[in-house]
Amino acid sequence: MTARPILTAQTAPAVVTVENPDAKGRFVICCEHAANAFPAPWGDLGLTAAQQSAHIAWDPGALGLARALAAALDAPLVHAGVSRLVYDLNRPPQSPGAMAAHSEAYAVPGNTGLSAAARLARTEAIYLPFHAALRALLARRAATGPLPVLATVHSFTPVWHGHPRAVEFGIIHDADPTLARAVLAGAKATRLDARLNEPYSAADEVTHTLALQATPMGLRNVMLEFRNDLLQGAAAQHAMAAMLAPILQAALASIECPEPQRASN
Repeated sequence: MTARPILTAQTAPAVVTVENPDAKGRFVICCEHAANAFPAPWGDLGLTAAQQSAHIAWDPGALGLARALAAALDAPLVHAGVSRLVYDLNRPPQSPGAMAAHSEAYAVPGNTGLSAAARLARTEAIYLPFHAALRALLARRAATGPLPVLATVHSFTPVWHGHPRAVEFGIIHDADPTLARAVLAGAKATRLDARLNEPYSAADEVTHTLALQATPMGLRNVMLEFRNDLLQGAAAQHAMAAMLAPILQAALASIECPEPQRASN
């Protein structure tokens, strides 16, 4: 597998890495919350080591699942290299959530009272390179055909503000629900509690990448959210990918080559 890290001009850590860019499959996998790194020049934002490892800083298990899924689908993978608390790549620059001052019950001191210059610096160092790399990959594949399909991979915490979540697999859409609904139909045959637009939906401002990258190009797209207790360890991540890959392939086939309607007597 080849990887092309794209570095900021300021520091060594890659804010975006493209793995296996020449893969032959239709899907492009994206993992915006893959890392919990807090590199210079931003530092730890005033967070403890425990907070930097918690779900507020990243999506635990998501990168392992995304890599296993990309391998199963022969797909390229685009993933982030810094914590979403430094910049949440699934939020637009004008959003308060792009550099959140609070996450769940936690304050993020390093994001409190950010100046316009500080917000611009992070946007230029993290957001713009990440989305430029993803856009370039999608555009190159669209130019040579067939059209790529964008799937973003995330995980969510089993307990939110003290409330347990029963849903295990959330399938989320932005403007076009077609692929999401097809994936849900396939997921219903699994052991997972799969639901459409849970635990989040576009109304929660979680589909920015889909709206920015896929919709303007007319690409099929879907956001995949897994409860992170189901992704603990490489074995669980590979097992989930092995279950999910054929569901995605069948879902895409079902909407591009639907079964013909039987004539009624």
